[in-house]
Formats: sequence, structure tokens, C-alpha cells
Amino acid sequence: MKIKVMVAAHKEFPMPENKDLYMPVLVGAAKNYKEEIDYQRDDEGENISLKNPNFNELTAVYWAWKNLDADAIGLVHYRRLFSKGGKRELDDILNKEQIEQLLDRAPIVLPKKRKYYIESNYSHYVHAHHKEPLDETRKVIQKNYPKYLNAFDLVMKQKSAHMFNMFIMKNKEFKQYANWLFDVLFEVKKNVNISEYSVQEARVFGYISELLLDVWIETNNKRYIETNWIQIGNRKLILKALNFLKRKFSSSSEKKTHF
Repeated sequence: MKIKVMVAAHKEFPMPENKDLYMPVLVGAAKNYKEEIDYQRDDEGENISLKNPNFNELTAVYWAWKNLDADAIGLVHYRRLFSKGGKRELDDILNKEQIEQLLDRAPIVLPKKRKYYIESNYSHYVHAHHKEPLDETRKVIQKNYPKYLNAFDLVMKQKSAHMFNMFIMKNKEFKQYANWLFDVLFEVKKNVNISEYSVQEARVFGYISELLLDVWIETNNKRYIETNWIQIGNRKLILKALNFLKRKFSSSSEKKTHF
């Protein structure tokens, strides 16, 4: 199989050695490009590179959808990758043979679900981000893709999800997913005003897409297999936990969930 796993990055960073399998992609290259960064740029061919401040690593997904030809296409991040074990090192990531074995079992490879335990996916999202775009996403799905609505509501109520926009999919599934995902997100973008959002919160469509993956999988009854993932470098777990508690208990009453 010809497999290409994009490694999304906005700067130069240590990358996997197998360049035939792993493809470093400079996201937001329309603004981030520097001659010394020898990565595939997301602003070549048909692209949405300029939308990177709002779509995050999805600009790489869009570029691959429109320009990349492979039997299977994946996305990981410069610090977060699929792993064959538990070591947080680049030499512990999946190789081509291991990916092929996984794809023999199912057409989609996903990271193990992230569990929130005390919160639903919806409440966790709105404690961290503006809730209006996520609520608008439900309206768009209800209007344009009503068969996805039950799965959307189910995923919002659940306490775990396949997060991080990490996946490896066979070509057919990848194209189906990308076509649906961007159709939904582009419509949501038309209907929400994010002009006053902070730089962090302006990355809203990347955040929303993390929850839409499971919606698409559930609705279409897609088979998938989970695998381990690792994060390179300091995960800052204590700081993340403190920030989560701060967001949760300082959230205003208007963010309370109806899910």
C-alpha cells in the first residue's frame, strides 16, 4: 500500500525518519513559510492555507483531500503520534508494516479514546470554548445532514471521544469524511461571528472537528481500530488539570448544557 501519514507542524521540529511513510506538512504555510523549513507546504495546489488560524491542522487535511494521491492517508502532529508501545520517543511510533496490519483489520485507525469521566463531551467543550459555534454546528447538521443529528446528540452526551484530529484512513473513507467535514464546517463559518475571539479561541473550527469525527463514524457505521498514541516532550499535565478546573468552576451560567 502507498500510505502517507501527514505530520502537521507550524514550525521546524524533529520528524520521523521514514520520509516515504511520514510526510511533514507546514500548516498555514501561506504565512508561516520559511526557506529553511523543508516540509510539504499546505498552500500548494487547491488549499485553504490562509484559513489556518481558524482551522488549525485541518488545512493539511484539506490539502491532502484535494492534492494527495495514496491508498491510505493519515494525520498526526509534530508532538503527538501513533505509537506501538508507550515510550514517548520518535523511534517508538508506528512503522509501515504495523499500519498495514491495522488497516487489514479495519479501514480506519484512531487513537484510543480520551475519557473525561465527570463531564460530557459537550460540557467539557463549553467549559473551555465559546459554545455558540458548537450549537450552530448542531443547527447546520439538523438542516443539511439530518441523518447525522442523532449521532451528534449521542456524541455530545458521551464522556469520551476520539480526539486530536488523529487518524489513518483508506482513501475511500478519507475522501468521504473530508467531503462531509468541510461542508459542515464551511457552513458553520458562514453563520457565526468570531471576529472578537482571542487568537486561541479563533481556532474554533479545528476544535469542533475533533468531536465531528465520531459523529461521522457513528452515523455511517464505519469500522475502526484503536491504537496507542504518544506525546513527545513535556505534557504539562498538572497545569492542564488546573486550567480545566479553573474553566469549569468559573464558567458562567449561560454555558450550562442542555445535552
